[in-house]
Amino acid sequence: MTSTSSVFAPHRAIVTASDSGIGRATALALADAGIDVGVTWHSDKEGAEETAEGVRSRGRKAFVVQFDATDLDGAAAVIDGLIDDLGGLDVFVNNAGGGSGGAFLDLSVEDWRADVALNLDGAFVGLQAAARHMAKADAGGRLIAVSSVHEHAPRAGSAAYVAAKHGLGGLIKTMALELGAQGITVNAVAPGEIATPLNDMTSEEAEQTRRPGIPLARPGRAEEIAGVVAFLASPAASYVSGASWVVDGGMLLMGPQAGSHLESDDWRRG
Repeated sequence: MTSTSSVFAPHRAIVTASDSGIGRATALALADAGIDVGVTWHSDKEGAEETAEGVRSRGRKAFVVQFDATDLDGAAAVIDGLIDDLGGLDVFVNNAGGGSGGAFLDLSVEDWRADVALNLDGAFVGLQAAARHMAKADAGGRLIAVSSVHEHAPRAGSAAYVAAKHGLGGLIKTMALELGAQGITVNAVAPGEIATPLNDMTSEEAEQTRRPGIPLARPGRAEEIAGVVAFLASPAASYVSGASWVVDGGMLLMGPQAGSHLESDDWRRG
């Protein structure tokens, strides 16, 4: 059993879906911290190679593989191969996720299963593969899931996504209970609205985009999520486990204000 007070010095990490957005920013932040990075992509190989070049330009090693989180039979083997390339694993960031949306009454079982497979089933497979390597190595580790504010609060029109993120939050807490004695911390980072290609926005545009419903009055930047992930991956976060770090500019605090100030029913359509 690894002592939870032993010094943890991460050198090797995997960040899934690190071809752009939060994943890329996280890979680069970890490289800045002196960590070699396994980069994965689903459909944007060129983007993944750009991320890898960014890692290498910071003096760290980078390895690139295609990874489909919904391939529940093959995903673990991809993670295993990346760990072999890296020569071990200290940090695993489950960043792969997304959702198609749709009204609950119109949601098909197929669409439901697709969102849950990506956001919950795939997260389970990846996190378990990483955790098994860390437990076998008996040197501690950091498991971090990029979740969503909708792990904590629902959104109309996103039933499957919200349910999966709520489930991911419960998985993270249970893993923290079971893995803590081996020096493995498990945490989630829950972003609010972030300026990424997925939202058709660049980090630079975040500062120019007005969001009256967010206390900080703008979307976040991918780098602001990456900074929190990098902290959780660092020795400084040695006593943080089972937590979900909301990084949303204060959005979740706006419940009563938003509820009393909305002037239309547009929100009901998601």
